[in-house]
Amino acid sequence: MAASINPTVRRRRLGAELRRLRQASGLKSTEVAERLMVSQPKISHLENGRRAISPHDVRDLCALYGVTDQQVIDALTEMARESGKQGWWHAYGEIPQSVYIGLETDAASVHAYEPLAIPALLQTPAYADAVIGETIPLLTAEEAGTRLKVRLRRQHRIYDPAGPLRLWAVLDESVLRRVVGSPGIMREQLEHLNALGAEPNVTVQVLPYAVGAHPGLSGQFSILRFADSPEAGVVHLERFTSDLCLEKPSDVRHYSAMYAHLQAQALDPGSTRQLITDAIKAYIETANRP
Repeated sequence: MAASINPTVRRRRLGAELRRLRQASGLKSTEVAERLMVSQPKISHLENGRRAISPHDVRDLCALYGVTDQQVIDALTEMARESGKQGWWHAYGEIPQSVYIGLETDAASVHAYEPLAIPALLQTPAYADAVIGETIPLLTAEEAGTRLKVRLRRQHRIYDPAGPLRLWAVLDESVLRRVVGSPGIMREQLEHLNALGAEPNVTVQVLPYAVGAHPGLSGQFSILRFADSPEAGVVHLERFTSDLCLEKPSDVRHYSAMYAHLQAQALDPGSTRQLITDAIKAYIETANRP
């Protein structure tokens, strides 16, 4: 699906615009719910982009908020129509992180910090298969296969001829040392990482152990930014059973400052490439031992 009609992003942006119009009208969400005879959680979910909104609801809300500009109403109504469409990931059924995948599909850039594993967008099929199989208990073979297909499909964004994703990855050194799958899988994965790091739209940096304590010790996070609103952004925090998307400007500023510190403390791309090459040699030696 083209990024211009990504349903997840359209839904979230439409919700943000409806929230702005409500606040401009001076109405509280409870008052809106009462007047439209719906529940307050429904209004909250619409404004947070957690559920699709019909064109009819958009017109009702515009009327309630005193919006009279027909161009604005038509634009919001069209966004509502697009928000009801399905992204490519829906073909795989109920999958985790569907909201994040929708955002990632539309993002112009992703700045990711990973302390434990290679980022999903940079994983080889064998490494991804090992990560999925070894980190998620009670997963059936069919579910694991679906997750692998979705993860590999997400990687198309890096090579999108219409606008490849700008990906910046800062990795803790432990990512290189942790054996996922086997030494052979790690060698292949790190060779792939070095190859992708040479692409003009991909930057890879490693935080060596010698850095000591750093802002990333609190865990993984990613910052997504979008072409039509580069000043804004979404912070994504991935957890085992759920994930969290933060959009408050103060949260985005906080995590952006953290990421700037990580970039400054990490090895530069050239030194990173050499460290990865040394790790590859170590895995080759391990595999060749009798």
